[in-house]
Amino acid sequence: MAIVTLIGENLAKKGLEFTYLGPIPECRDCKVRNVCFSLDVGRKYRIASLRDTFHECKRHEGKVRAVEVEKMPVEAAMPAKMCVEGTTVRYETTECRNMACRYYDICHPLGVKKGAKYRILKIKGDVKCPEGNAMKSVLLE
Repeated sequence: MAIVTLIGENLAKKGLEFTYLGPIPECRDCKVRNVCFSLDVGRKYRIASLRDTFHECKRHEGKVRAVEVEKMPVEAAMPAKMCVEGTTVRYETTECRNMACRYYDICHPLGVKKGAKYRILKIKGDVKCPEGNAMKSVLLE
């Protein structure tokens, strides 16, 4: 099933990748806001195809265009013992709060919900955790 959303017509190009940051207050009264707000906050998407539907928009210069998007895999760090390609796992966040760590972003990935189920598409490699945890970098779907 295609995921349809709206994007500024100047940005609407097949292959464009973007991260949905969530609804904006000025769009509260827009008649098509539900199409824009149907994405997962913090999730990365890629425009798969363009539709021939346009709407007026207060936020974008010109109009917005309907596009079909696909969710992009998310890179995340997980305990090595849980990492098997093709398996479905329940994601748990790490307890580490070392924001200076070079792996912080994948240990706390945007768009990934604690306790939600994800499929491990690929194991990218080891994460050299400064805390000594045995971790791997994976792509989640």
